[in-house]
Amino acid sequence: MSEPTRPLPVVEREQGGPGQFDQSGSAATYKGLPTVEGAGRTGRFWSARRIPAALVAIVILGGSGILLYDIAAVRAGHSAMQWRRALARELADRPLDDVWVLIGAGVAAALGLWLIVLAATPGLRAVLPMRRTHPDVRAGLHRDAAAMVLRDRAMEVSGVQSVRVRMKRSKAEVRAVSHFRQLDDVRADLDRVIGETVKGLGLTATPGLSVRVARPGKKG
Repeated sequence: MSEPTRPLPVVEREQGGPGQFDQSGSAATYKGLPTVEGAGRTGRFWSARRIPAALVAIVILGGSGILLYDIAAVRAGHSAMQWRRALARELADRPLDDVWVLIGAGVAAALGLWLIVLAATPGLRAVLPMRRTHPDVRAGLHRDAAAMVLRDRAMEVSGVQSVRVRMKRSKAEVRAVSHFRQLDDVRADLDRVIGETVKGLGLTATPGLSVRVARPGKKG
């Protein structure tokens, strides 16, 4: 069994006059839970990288086609294309420390490094992997969808006027505005409701939770 989350409360107050609205804000942060035992740990989804793959394929296909056509034309007795003669002449005449040679090498190295990074990283950072209960089925939840669910549940808490939720890979940030009730009470209810909702999302690792409640800003 996983250990329960432990809140790290941070309460901010203003020394105002007597009354129930003497607080300016109430916040708490909870550490995320590890993967539930037996749930089947799964990593992030890998992106298909369709746009980079399509661009590389188009460039390689176009360049190879032009080069093969020029080689075939030369073998058939025609002269080489002007661009190939100019390129061969430039490569033969320019030294390795030439500015344009260095710029071209830098651009080629940057493109190569970019392709290596794309090939070695999963991508799809906006999709949160869910617990895998069947070996042949994988599921993921988009961050925006998870944030919408948390926002809808938070709006059901008494005293909440508006809510803004930001869902990250390992943390959910909830910023609420309360127009009545003590802020500590509203925040405690939000902690309970949002905490249960986060666990109910079925994610591989339960993200941490940061809840902050404040009063509406003064008009005028």
